[in-house]
Amino acid sequence: MRIAVLGATGTVGRALLPLLADEHDLVAVSRRVPSDEDGIHWEAADATDGPSLRRVLEGVDVVYYLVHSLGTADFEERDRLGAETTAREAERAGARQLIYLGGLGDESPDLSPHLRSRAETADILASGAVPVTTLRAAMVIGSGSAAFETIVALVDRLPGMICPRWVSTPTQPIALADIVAYLAAAAGRDEMLGRSFDAGGPDVMTYREMIEGIARIRGKRPLIVEVPVLTPQLSSYWLMLVTPVQSRVARPLIEGLRNATVAHDESLRELVPLRLTPFDAAAREAIAARER
Repeated sequence: MRIAVLGATGTVGRALLPLLADEHDLVAVSRRVPSDEDGIHWEAADATDGPSLRRVLEGVDVVYYLVHSLGTADFEERDRLGAETTAREAERAGARQLIYLGGLGDESPDLSPHLRSRAETADILASGAVPVTTLRAAMVIGSGSAAFETIVALVDRLPGMICPRWVSTPTQPIALADIVAYLAAAAGRDEMLGRSFDAGGPDVMTYREMIEGIARIRGKRPLIVEVPVLTPQLSSYWLMLVTPVQSRVARPLIEGLRNATVAHDESLRELVPLRLTPFDAAAREAIAARER
């Protein structure tokens, strides 16, 4: 099959490319072609620009949509436009499948702007004629993942933390290797067309438990004090002071932590049986990768 991966320079996109390159005619798509192409065929295009997208999607059978505009002031509008343009151009190209990586937690009536945008993107992609396969995941545990890098930075820089109530929110993180294995397995699967799947790791835990788990790996024992009055806005300012995360990324991420992100549907594990990576092993591998 001929496959295009939009958002190929992101953490998930980069990890997905090698899994697809050996078996498919692959084109990696990003706004700027990286200097280290690693034998992958790259094309420059913007998901919001119809003519550039039309050129790279010509003759494509499967389109991966891994684009996310988090970090821009108008990320919701840009994500909306990108999804609309991609759905239209994928249909024009005669693609047989769109594969989208969305977010868990979008069943909540009180969604953060970040999670609301992810859910809206799924709906827009599905409104076109090309069948969509949506995989919904919580935090991806991997080097380069903004949420994971934030937690590592907190552990490394703070001997103690005054945390808001979101540290007790349950979540189900997934290893980078596992989510890309699921994504790769979805290509061309007729039984996955037009369906949405929950993609969770083997461990359901709170953000506090994640912080404490990473601290053990780093040989640290931070003091964590939960308080009820630290608002999402104050939390994002706090993160900006102590982590490398940009302010326009920090606040949407923190606002999303109030929503539980736990898998409720086990059908993906039945269709694609994997030996899922426990959180501790995934975190150790991610930390080793970032230090390499």
